[in-house]
Amino acid sequence: MMDRRTLVKALATLMGASALPVAPFVFGAGIKPVSGSDPQPFSYAWLKGKARALAGEDYVSHEGELPQSLRTLSWDDYQAISFRADKALWRDTDSAFQIQLFHLGLYFLQPVRIHEVIDGQANELAYRQDLFKYGGEQPLGNLPDDLGYAGFRVHYQNNFALDLAAFLGASYFRAVGSDMQYGMSARGLAIDTGMNRQEEFPRFSEFWLQKPEPGSHLLRVWALLDSPSVTGAYAFVLDPGRNMVMDVDVALYPRTEIPRAGIAPLTSMYQVGENSQRMDYDWRPEIHDSDGLAMHTGSGEWLWRPLVNPTNLRFNSFQDNNPRGFGLLQRDRNFDHYQDDGVFYNLRPSVWVEPRGDWGQGSIDLVEIPTVDETFDNIVAFWHPEKPLLPGQEYLFSYRLHWGEQPPVRPYELATVQATRTGLGGVIGQDRTYFSWRFAVDFAGGALEMLGDNAEVEPVISVSRGDVEITSARPLSSINGYRAMFDLVPGDSLEPINIRLYLRLGDEPLTETWIYQYTPPPEQERAWPWNQGN
Repeated sequence: MMDRRTLVKALATLMGASALPVAPFVFGAGIKPVSGSDPQPFSYAWLKGKARALAGEDYVSHEGELPQSLRTLSWDDYQAISFRADKALWRDTDSAFQIQLFHLGLYFLQPVRIHEVIDGQANELAYRQDLFKYGGEQPLGNLPDDLGYAGFRVHYQNNFALDLAAFLGASYFRAVGSDMQYGMSARGLAIDTGMNRQEEFPRFSEFWLQKPEPGSHLLRVWALLDSPSVTGAYAFVLDPGRNMVMDVDVALYPRTEIPRAGIAPLTSMYQVGENSQRMDYDWRPEIHDSDGLAMHTGSGEWLWRPLVNPTNLRFNSFQDNNPRGFGLLQRDRNFDHYQDDGVFYNLRPSVWVEPRGDWGQGSIDLVEIPTVDETFDNIVAFWHPEKPLLPGQEYLFSYRLHWGEQPPVRPYELATVQATRTGLGGVIGQDRTYFSWRFAVDFAGGALEMLGDNAEVEPVISVSRGDVEITSARPLSSINGYRAMFDLVPGDSLEPINIRLYLRLGDEPLTETWIYQYTPPPEQERAWPWNQGN
């Protein structure tokens, strides 16, 4: 079974580049239905029934069933396989969408069956070798007609040369906003992420794509999820725009008890940034797809947790009841902070999860994994239901994903965190007789823009242990906001310290709540000159 590092690195690289040219679907123009097959009735209710029935059967893996020539493909030879631009599904129709297919091989070794749905009838799309261009050095030979595909990508009428979304690998999928840049990924389901046991990667084994009606700007996609622990039925509605909006309905049917299920999981990359410079050997000052986890709790509180690239795996759990939303965001969109004119990290889309209906008790979980490689997605965030998912039961979840520069909601009445910086504490010019670590947090927006010069803004700081000193909150004209600063004296323990901070005027909160987890360095790294923390 492929491990997390291999899978997410492959996906980050293969799907991180901007889109390839597209291709079409009309029978006779390229993609055709499986020979001799008849259309089959299809509906979401039917798919849920299929998933429920499948959960009562043993899981069957099809990994390793591909021809040897595909299983031994080199990276370069797989990259040299491309879908023919004149063969895309719906190309020669008046549809606003076109679909291009991914070939099997390399890391994608289990076939995915893809169907077209017209008027409630589904036809499976046949594999044909002549739908692809093969520019590699390794000969593939004659491949079987029932080979199948690895996944698909979605193109839209605003620019058919670029793709807006892609479904490839396990249950991973991506989308873009108006900046047309891929970045982080979403998944159908996460199981045992960040645990001390092997993570399970459920996979979408079949897709159904509904041919849009003329003039429709919505694309409907259904998927069947399958894994040793669970089956599931998924319904997607894709609505392109300045933000790509995806409505997702999920029905899960566990085969076994699942104590650690992750609903609406998001996967991103954070290597180095303003507050986490452990990997600062690169010429670019910042390297990340997202810089923080934003949460809007069921009680209405707004939280911001900056991401880090830790020295050891970190797992944080934020308890909640019926969350209003959460997301991994790329708030810092200043090119000068990245200086990357190749992959443009400043344009990477944020993704916001908007729950629909009551999700009950549970937690928003954040997993941060050490990385030295920007092609490895090392950040995962998801909703974890309080109770385990049990076999023989049906679990329904609905949510909306927003991909783009800005999330659809934000705390307009409250200032938001603009930057987090950390470094050595103490007073410049004075001897440092003990170790402390400084935090500088910048806020802007909300009521901060309306404050008078004499407003008595106060930082409210709480820590799980240690002492706080040298606190301040003062105007920062460059961002038309405020900077809060304080030093944390951690004591001798190396256990992580949880920190909370917000600004207030009297009894009135002015900002969202900044939350952070700081891990003090070992004693030998506290002597002058102190190493940078995380």
